[in-house]
Amino acid sequence: MTSEIVTHAAGLGPVMAFATVGAVGVGAQWLAWRLRLPAIVFMLIAGVIVGPVTGLIDPMRDFGDLTGPLISLAVAVILFEGGMSLDLHRLGDARAGVMRLVLIGAPLGWLMSTLALRLAANLSWESSAVFGGIMIVTGPTVIAPLLRSARLARRPAQLLQWEAIVNDPIGALAAVLAYGVVLVFHADLGLGEAALETGLGILFALVFGLASGRAMVWAFEGGRVPEFMKVPVLFVALLFTFALSDAVLHESGLLAVTMMGLVIGNADLPSYTELRRFKEHATVLLVSGVFILLAASLDISQLRLLNWKALGFLVAVIAIARPATVLLSLLGTKIPWKERVFIAMTGPRGVVLVAVAGLFGQRLADAGVADGAMIAPLAFLLVTVTVVLHGFTLAPLARALGLADTEKPGVLIVGGSRFSTRLGEALQKADVPVLIADSNHQHLIRPRAAGLKTFYGDILGEAAEDTIERLSYSNVLAVTDNDAYNTLVCTDLGAELGRANVWQVARQREDQRRHALPAQLGGQPFGAGRTFDMFRDMVREGWSFRVTRLTEEFTLAQWRALRPMAVPLLRISPKGEIGFIDKPEELKADAGVRILSLLPPDAGSDEAASVAVTEVDEKPDTAPGPVAPLP
Repeated sequence: MTSEIVTHAAGLGPVMAFATVGAVGVGAQWLAWRLRLPAIVFMLIAGVIVGPVTGLIDPMRDFGDLTGPLISLAVAVILFEGGMSLDLHRLGDARAGVMRLVLIGAPLGWLMSTLALRLAANLSWESSAVFGGIMIVTGPTVIAPLLRSARLARRPAQLLQWEAIVNDPIGALAAVLAYGVVLVFHADLGLGEAALETGLGILFALVFGLASGRAMVWAFEGGRVPEFMKVPVLFVALLFTFALSDAVLHESGLLAVTMMGLVIGNADLPSYTELRRFKEHATVLLVSGVFILLAASLDISQLRLLNWKALGFLVAVIAIARPATVLLSLLGTKIPWKERVFIAMTGPRGVVLVAVAGLFGQRLADAGVADGAMIAPLAFLLVTVTVVLHGFTLAPLARALGLADTEKPGVLIVGGSRFSTRLGEALQKADVPVLIADSNHQHLIRPRAAGLKTFYGDILGEAAEDTIERLSYSNVLAVTDNDAYNTLVCTDLGAELGRANVWQVARQREDQRRHALPAQLGGQPFGAGRTFDMFRDMVREGWSFRVTRLTEEFTLAQWRALRPMAVPLLRISPKGEIGFIDKPEELKADAGVRILSLLPPDAGSDEAASVAVTEVDEKPDTAPGPVAPLP
């Protein structure tokens, strides 16, 4: 009794340990974001540091027997969120590739992985078959963060995302099937009995997941659940679906929740956006926590069981099994060879692999398979190596194959007008990518004549989501003549791009309390309180755009003195980062920064009545022309 008290006292305790896991996981993601490096790598490193290295967190000591169930529930939520993101209507030209990677790639990957384990790692056929089934998974918890950082083209991103999410439960079920066969030979179970039990369990998971999804759709569509309870009801239904299905057949709960998410995600629910965002936020927290727990659970003594054969196993999986599986699965499709090569060379493993492998490795050892204990360390080694490898090579590989957007993030301007066109020309001549979107075809005539990229349609519609590469545009400026629409665009896109990256012109009478909006609606203010009408009139009166680069000799203070009536609109950093300006007096800029501004029509004879955009290194001794008062 005394030893138990001492052991517990040496740990953090469940509450403090839970808080520490969250802080370390989210902190690792934030640090990766700041350094623009793969978050998964930071989470693994952080987990190892707070776990085996320092002993700050020991999941079994701090959480006890709850560690396994906590990880299982977290993985269920992650896969459910992934299922919700699989929109069947938006597969487009990736449909054939996805079907091949699931229907052909999954069994072929099982076979290839089993052979790699048997021939390279020298595991028994029993352990190889079980672990080979688990290795079908490629890890949505890893793929999603990597895709965000790589700015990958739509089709290869869809193929990797769908393969990861759909094959995760399939991999777990493949392990269940292989384990059932092992039990037939090691526990004297009947082959027919084992096959019937497994088949019924899989069928139950599919049907129950489908029914749960349809029940949620029925409840939400008919207003049978109030708005404030939709997320709690969905969350509880998700956990119940996973638990009940898992009780019927272990690991089938992953299949059930994936099916449930797929049904809800394709039901066109009015509340879908709110539900999806909640799940995305929950997934970020859960991914952080799960990776920290798994890395902290690493037993260094298990890694000592690995030998040179483990290296051969890694080479066989990464360089032979994965490429062969993908290339054979996509043989005969219309997918370009560069995309096939990229997908073949991308196969990071994640949470599900480690969690399921540890469970079945222990079960095999208990069933009398001697090398079952080798599965857990091999799984962790595979996850660590593939996460680090693909974390640092995925983006460069995509750029080398021409599958990533190599341009600097640009500006999406919503609203076609004379002002938008002139601003777009200014940005384009400053080497900033620009896209002007408008639902009125007539409003796009002028931007198209100026050689600017345009999108005809509603920027909030499905066509825009399917057509526009959102990752190519880091900033959005809503500058239409409809204040309500500008606010709607910024509110909707702000959740995706970040509130700090969506901007809109001032609304009419927004300075009056009766017309003021809550802070959570709309975007950042732009243009020092000028409305769309004001900017439109300024351009009509001959105000021109000018891009000026600051230097050590020509500072911001000198620029202000030279152009006292100039209206600074945005700053462009030496790295190409865009920053819109609302309050000119708060503008800060060092050497190398370019300032895009509006100049009055009589700011100088060389600029009078000009609409051309120039980039100059102005001299402080240049005399400014006469100025006119601002409207």
